[in-house]
Amino acid sequence: MSKPLIEMQNLTKTYEMGDIKVHALRSIDLAIEQGECVAIMGPSGSGKSTMMNLIGCLDRPSEGSWLLNGEEIGEKSDDQLALIRNQTLGFVFQSFNLLNKATALANVEMPLMYRGIGRSRRTAMAKEALERVGLGERMLHTPLELSGGQQQRVAIARALVGSPQILLADEPTGNLDSRSGIEVMTILQELNDQGITLIMVTHDTGIAEHCKRIVRLRDGRIQSDQPNAAWVDAKETLAKLPPREEGDH
Repeated sequence: MSKPLIEMQNLTKTYEMGDIKVHALRSIDLAIEQGECVAIMGPSGSGKSTMMNLIGCLDRPSEGSWLLNGEEIGEKSDDQLALIRNQTLGFVFQSFNLLNKATALANVEMPLMYRGIGRSRRTAMAKEALERVGLGERMLHTPLELSGGQQQRVAIARALVGSPQILLADEPTGNLDSRSGIEVMTILQELNDQGITLIMVTHDTGIAEHCKRIVRLRDGRIQSDQPNAAWVDAKETLAKLPPREEGDH
């Protein structure tokens, strides 16, 4: 039987602030298989962001084991972690994190520059990623010329361009109206259907219902971890919404 893509055992993260210790995660046991679609939920301070930082190789655990593709992440050097972030992980944030003066195409090309990929090849790869998210006709527009939903699509294309194994989405619909949020979830669901593992932090139960597994955190512990029996296809939700008015993006 193959090993899980992500495997955490007795994972603990404690932050020390002077004499005060903040227990962000406490004895977490979690396994995620390749190709899963997982929502991580919980109130503020439950440990959601800390868990995403650990999965995203942006931080290290204080105790316990954290395996990615069977390799212990806590033993990796900073350079090795940077390489994992660049080649294995894709990040989508609530605030988009785009360069406003650069075109959508240039924003998507940026991660490829750090890999040393030549201009013509990275432009072709960026165009393909933008076409995958339905922005082939707007790739020369800047973020300020795009709607919020379109900006998030650019951010998804940027996360996709390096062919990541895992897509980490931190409140990806938090700054969007309801229809744009469902449109983004439709894209994320399609990418998951294509084999990309999707792990998403959200406080929105209406968005979490489009994930097939829901992990709930409270006070740094896993409160529940269950398949989503009420799973809904985002395409079906989108089809029930009224069409956009003319002039809307």
